[in-house]
Amino acid sequence: MSRVADGPQKGRGAVSNADSRFSAQAHAVFHDDWDIEEEPAPALETTLIPERTKTILSRNDSPDIPFDVSINPYKGCEHGCIYCYARPTHAYLSLSPGLDFETKLFYKPEAARLLEQELAAPGYRPSAINLGSSTDPYQPCEKDLRITRSILEVLLKTRHPVALVTKGVLVLRDLDLLAEMAKLDLVAVYISLTTLDPALKRILEPRAASPGARLRAIRELRAAGVPVGINASPMIPRINDHELEQILEAAKDAGALRASTILVRLPREVSPLFQEWLAAHFPDRAAHVMSLIRDARGGADYQAEWGTRFRGSGPIAELLRKRFELACKRLGLATSERLRLSIEHFRPPSPGGQLGLF
Repeated sequence: MSRVADGPQKGRGAVSNADSRFSAQAHAVFHDDWDIEEEPAPALETTLIPERTKTILSRNDSPDIPFDVSINPYKGCEHGCIYCYARPTHAYLSLSPGLDFETKLFYKPEAARLLEQELAAPGYRPSAINLGSSTDPYQPCEKDLRITRSILEVLLKTRHPVALVTKGVLVLRDLDLLAEMAKLDLVAVYISLTTLDPALKRILEPRAASPGARLRAIRELRAAGVPVGINASPMIPRINDHELEQILEAAKDAGALRASTILVRLPREVSPLFQEWLAAHFPDRAAHVMSLIRDARGGADYQAEWGTRFRGSGPIAELLRKRFELACKRLGLATSERLRLSIEHFRPPSPGGQLGLF
């Protein structure tokens, strides 16, 4: 049963825990108006649930995504970013895209074994794998579960290229693997940096690393020879869009080589969750923020069409694009999207899980 929340929860992003659209049950907050002081609700704990799956590689043919294959070691994400476009995936599990998404996390304990198995398939052809396309591979539970590290160990052993996307400074734990992969042009790391304001970070991305810690991660990765890019995303009108140039400058100073940005995306349940968050934290501008987002989305909360879903449309989206391009040109940050990592060193494992002799 999903817990129904009533107001912001400390250390959590979503304000509520609305039911899955596929759930057979519905829940609601009910106040009986008795003049009795209620006990404060206990803090929401994180639950980890193992998921058994037959495959680990996911494929896509979207023309506006710069990769064809991805791995997601986790479903759900404790970082709690209120804008996360992956939140609706929890609805397919009959769980809430709200607080359930942040507190009921699924992990894939056999990820490394499955990866070796799929890389050994006779017809497999290597291309850069994206690690963390839906949820963060370095969210807090990775510290103990070490699933992302086990995946990187397989990729290093097989000399397979990978691109990591994260807000987690736990990526520095795996610097030994990443530095070895970088010597063979097998890896690129992308650090998502949404704001430089610690106060905004605490409510926007409550359990993600601080802005300063992410900049430190860029510096340490670059010092070890690992190529690093910056995702200044998402940009939210009247919330963080005024920081775009400062974010890019700080990332460049830390050593970032390339940059990207995306306009905030609010698919399905993300929009009502985001609007609840706005009302709770920015009541003075909530309506204006949504008006600006809709102006950049053809009058709707979201555009799902390829080519516009990341950038938006109209004057607001165009101004954001031009600001980004001018800043990157001035700073010398590359903006090409398609990954260029090496596949020439790939050594497929044998069907039994051991590397072949040649």
